[in-house]
Amino acid sequence: MPHPIRLAINGYGRIGRCFLRALHESPLRHSFQVVAINEPADLDSMAYLTRFDSTHGIFPGDVQQRDEGLVIDGVPIHVSHAREPEGVDWAALDIDILVECSGRYGTRAELERFLAAGCPRLLLSHPGRSARDIDFTLIYGINQHALTGEERLVSNASCTTNAVVPVLNQLQQAFGVEHAFLTTLHSVMNDQPLIDGYHHSDLRRTRSAMQSIVPVATGLAQGVERFLPALAGKVQAKAIRVPTLNVSAIDIMAQLSSDADGERLHALLRTAAQRQPRLQAYSDAPHASVDFNHDPHSVVVDGSQTRMNGPRLANIFIWFDNEWGFACRLLDAVQAWSALFAPHAEEAPEAALRHG
Repeated sequence: MPHPIRLAINGYGRIGRCFLRALHESPLRHSFQVVAINEPADLDSMAYLTRFDSTHGIFPGDVQQRDEGLVIDGVPIHVSHAREPEGVDWAALDIDILVECSGRYGTRAELERFLAAGCPRLLLSHPGRSARDIDFTLIYGINQHALTGEERLVSNASCTTNAVVPVLNQLQQAFGVEHAFLTTLHSVMNDQPLIDGYHHSDLRRTRSAMQSIVPVATGLAQGVERFLPALAGKVQAKAIRVPTLNVSAIDIMAQLSSDADGERLHALLRTAAQRQPRLQAYSDAPHASVDFNHDPHSVVVDGSQTRMNGPRLANIFIWFDNEWGFACRLLDAVQAWSALFAPHAEEAPEAALRHG
């Protein structure tokens, strides 16, 4: 009987904890098991922040500390507190994939330190420094079928890329896109302080996250070009942090190559949501951002805010839970990748998960 795929998490912050919870809340928990977490913070804090989360609520299961590790619903998780890749004996943990959620490592040389330390494969929760620094960048629903199983460094791109690429791809296929400008309204992140203070070389990020709307740099345009090379040089982007805890939005302005109208545009986006209901949704209700907290979709198109200006200028507004939706796509990436090197793992029963 196949054993569950063995996972480890490096960096147990917002995305690391959401990934563990997403697995716990998913039917895939029978096929995948987090066996190790490396996080420099102390174990008491790790256990507390697993149990209680201001954004996603109380953990829907039992969380205990035992023998310097965590126990989630009776399943032990080895915990280490190393600050460098070489500080953990990854080979001894016998893992299949390390989910790298610290965001500290972006170049191939940095990432290969994990491989040299015994990790067989890395799944990054960020785009990496560049496409050359990784073996494959994955957006589930777009290109997971191009995985071969031979990769060792795979990126899950970013939450914004996962949200906007499907929509731009649909526009490109239906009408063509001459130019696009993307404005991301992103909830606050932990690289911003609560009050003004010396903090970051980007001087705007020294300002209080909860008192201001703060423009920041973004690599979203480059991320789009990785997946849609036909749009190379045609996309620009800016990002603005807003004082909310979670859920973000992107305002898309696209100059189309052929004529369209509001009815055709809405029909295109509704149909796309029907084709991939787990990944994309469509709503024309009068939403506020809080409506999408803990929403598992990569993107929700807001039909009430989507319109045409003339025959070729499209304005599309999309929502996404930048934590939960992205964590769910990490889990999809684990499933798609592991199916290639362990094709029967998804059949592992819950008994194997708990006792494997």
